[in-house]
Amino acid sequence: MIREVHVDTIIENLKEMCIQANHYLSSDMDQAMKTAVNTEESELGKKILVQLQENLKIADEEMIPICQDTGMAVIFLEVGQDVHITGGNLNDAVNEGVRRGYTEGYLRKSVVKDPLIRENTKDNTPAVIHTEIVSGDQIKITLAPKGFGSENMSRVFMLKPADGIEGVKNAIITAVKDAGPNACPPMVVGVGIGGTFEKCALLAKKALTRNVDQHSEIPYVCDLEKEMLETINKLGIGPGGLGGTTTALAVNINTYPTHIAGLPVAINICCHVNRHAVRVI
Repeated sequence: MIREVHVDTIIENLKEMCIQANHYLSSDMDQAMKTAVNTEESELGKKILVQLQENLKIADEEMIPICQDTGMAVIFLEVGQDVHITGGNLNDAVNEGVRRGYTEGYLRKSVVKDPLIRENTKDNTPAVIHTEIVSGDQIKITLAPKGFGSENMSRVFMLKPADGIEGVKNAIITAVKDAGPNACPPMVVGVGIGGTFEKCALLAKKALTRNVDQHSEIPYVCDLEKEMLETINKLGIGPGGLGGTTTALAVNINTYPTHIAGLPVAINICCHVNRHAVRVI
């Protein structure tokens, strides 16, 4: 049975999601930040975390963005194969939803039309859209407004198979060390392992949208996430890069099959707000 979804429904939901994600911390990140205040061992680090909490509280109460960089909108669409989209084009609807969210929500417009000419589009479009056809008659929308302080600190490593898991660990730690305070820690570290050059980056990006209180269902990957979080938090970078035991709130790792001759690894870092919102329509 085919289910029809009008583009207006997609537009309205995305508009609301853009405003929601930029003003309110997701519940998983909110809990992680509150926990960090209690577990941080450095007095200065604890003070920074308290200040970040105060910032989030003000943003909530006064309806102002939780960060001045309201990001470039990254959208993951999981479209059921039994859905028929009516009234217009899907990508156009996504961009219209982003446009309305950023203009009507008075969010900073940070997208330029050409990467070298640098003329602002003035409505934060186009978005970066990743679409996957899945079974069912629903559309799952995952929005991640990505700020570029942390985005600029991301890395791709084309490792050799012989580098193995130790090479993967070294790549993750190298990326985090190089990022230092520039990624606005405490950070969330998304990691993609496998696939190809572009696939591992996509895996890492999507890993950032997984709730920070959820681990991979693959036992060895789950263990690697826990080990890397512990190792990263021993680096001493700390909240705001001013020292402490809370450099990262989570390490989320996604994997994918790859070629016999390669071991691609991507690290996509996000700042302490790690904005994401999910809706199913």
